[in-house]
Amino acid sequence: MKPLYRKLPAELENSFSARHDIMPNFGNVWHYHAELELHYTIRGEGIRFIGDNISQFAPDEIILVGEKLSHAWRCKDEYFQNNPDYNIEAIVLQFLPDCLGKQLLQLPESYLIPKLFEKAKSGLLVKGETKRIVAQLMYECVNETGLGKVISLLQILKTLAESDEFETIVKTQTTFHQSNEADNIRLNNIFNYTHTHYKNDITLEEVANIANLSITSFCRYFKMMTRKTYYDFLVEIRISHACRLLVENKLPTEVICFECGFNNVSNFYRHFKKVMGLTPLEYKKRYLNRN
Repeated sequence: MKPLYRKLPAELENSFSARHDIMPNFGNVWHYHAELELHYTIRGEGIRFIGDNISQFAPDEIILVGEKLSHAWRCKDEYFQNNPDYNIEAIVLQFLPDCLGKQLLQLPESYLIPKLFEKAKSGLLVKGETKRIVAQLMYECVNETGLGKVISLLQILKTLAESDEFETIVKTQTTFHQSNEADNIRLNNIFNYTHTHYKNDITLEEVANIANLSITSFCRYFKMMTRKTYYDFLVEIRISHACRLLVENKLPTEVICFECGFNNVSNFYRHFKKVMGLTPLEYKKRYLNRN
């Protein structure tokens, strides 16, 4: 799906953006921008979209999103109900590759940083001791001013560049150029409608109506924009919700099947294995054993 291009506002007093957000949710617009983004989810749960990857997100997750890599964090429905018990909290750093000067990237001592930025084009999930160190540095960065803020960013980049504690998120690197406003509105309408109604039997006719296209034109359009069929996209969203319910470990797998929009248990198992590479039971055991 072609995301919305977002030009981030320039801060004349800062060479990069570092903020600590506490708000109801992350919004629901799938977008990309020229800046890299280091995203630390402190509180919040839901589904994240990064490039061609659809996965659940949870607290204590740090991700480095490369330049022009599409992304969105879509919270669970509870975060859209104006409930004060459900707020997200995140620290977000956004910076252009050369925000500290092109000369920095050309220094022989800095050779690992461009390599890090190249890896980030596939999205990097930060893990292990690196995650713990970077989380602390991000707290420090948002509270620093002046040269201290720059030094904090350099410490973060040094820590990330020298680490191999990553999991690559995106299967296929895909960058985007600015798209027209009509496409932005149409695709985000499809995105939001699917999130709201994934439990239902969504027909091609109704989602094509959302896009103001005929069924044939919609199928061609969606495949061109996303490199996958709408049905594949819908299945991936349902499986991501199923993953969250499995790790919550409150419902039997057969109930989760129907909670996520599948009307046949055998189909659910087949799709889950295809998307996740293991059965629902294997997935639950692996997650619970890891924690």
